[in-house]
Amino acid sequence: MDATDRATTGMPDAGTVADATAARARSRPPLHGLVTACHPVPAVAVTLLTTVLAASAGQDARGCALVAAAVLAGQLSVGWCNDAVDARRDRAAGRYGKPVVSGAVGVTTVRAASLVALALSVPLSLACGALAGTVHLLGVGAAWAYNLGVKATVLSWLPYAIGFAALPAFVALGLPGSPWPATWVVAAGALLGVGAHLGNVLPDIASDRATGVRGWPQRLGPARVRLLMPVPLVMASAVLALGGPGPRGVVGPAALAVAALTAVGGALAGRRRAGVPFLASIVVAGIDVAMLVWRGAALT
Repeated sequence: MDATDRATTGMPDAGTVADATAARARSRPPLHGLVTACHPVPAVAVTLLTTVLAASAGQDARGCALVAAAVLAGQLSVGWCNDAVDARRDRAAGRYGKPVVSGAVGVTTVRAASLVALALSVPLSLACGALAGTVHLLGVGAAWAYNLGVKATVLSWLPYAIGFAALPAFVALGLPGSPWPATWVVAAGALLGVGAHLGNVLPDIASDRATGVRGWPQRLGPARVRLLMPVPLVMASAVLALGGPGPRGVVGPAALAVAALTAVGGALAGRRRAGVPFLASIVVAGIDVAMLVWRGAALT
């Protein structure tokens, strides 16, 4: 459809959409653009779930506050880094909803914010214990590596696996005596990360391919990713429901069934609503944390 066709049918062209989006963005306070650029939903969700896990594992109020602050700082740094690094690619792909693309916030501001948050995450993480902090910073570093280039390789899933596996390990190692985390819990975190990666990338596969990003999901294509996404998510829930010590009963299988339905339903809904698969992965993560709490938070 060319410009004449759009004028005839009343459909706006890309320039009109971009101008309208930019006008709305400029009418809002600059802080709004900065907050939006940090990817607030996953940042808050990961922080909240990790803090709940820390509380259920036996961390006191101070420990939980440090865990929350460290994880939030790390997540903010990763979100801002992502938007700063991808600014040029997002413009080329016409992602007008991105704060940097719309002009709601400048790329220099977002880049500076990411570095400040990264710097803050170091002392906050190490305040939870040297070993625990190192593990958390390894996960944050993996996420930065993803943003800075790994996302365009066949190993794009690896930073997500490392980052999600690092969170329960961070919580466990922050307990008195720095006990090593249970292998089955770390494995579940890694599987959950792989599923989250697939769900997060799914809406942008076409535009990623157009701008030269050839990560693992982009190589698979959207149809295969939708079919594959539930697999690691359900496997993570199965490990938590059936693996390791603790009570079984009907709660574990019931939670596993709900997680499976959520993962599969999210993948199917992704055909019409691009953001649903990633939201489904966050819900499954919440179910998984609830299972750990129910089983006594057997992290070690």
